[in-house]
Amino acid sequence: MQPLVIDVMRESIMLLIEVSAPLLLVALIMGLIISIFQTATSIQEQTLSFIPKVLAFFLTLILCGSWITNKLLEFFLRIITGLNQFL
Repeated sequence: MQPLVIDVMRESIMLLIEVSAPLLLVALIMGLIISIFQTATSIQEQTLSFIPKVLAFFLTLILCGSWITNKLLEFFLRIITGLNQFL
């Protein structure tokens, strides 16, 4: 039973990384672009960096939402169908 639990935990962590990667990468790239823009124009407004990152994050969430939901649902169903292995 112990190796099974370790495998499920490893798989869940890998799924977490896989599902969150697109959102984090978009936020990182937007932050970099905005930082370069702020440096080039000498504008140091805090809301200028926050609002575009939030908008890009939610746009990515809308575009990737069905994929994320499908991945999480597949994992959930795999855990539920294999629940008797844990008992």
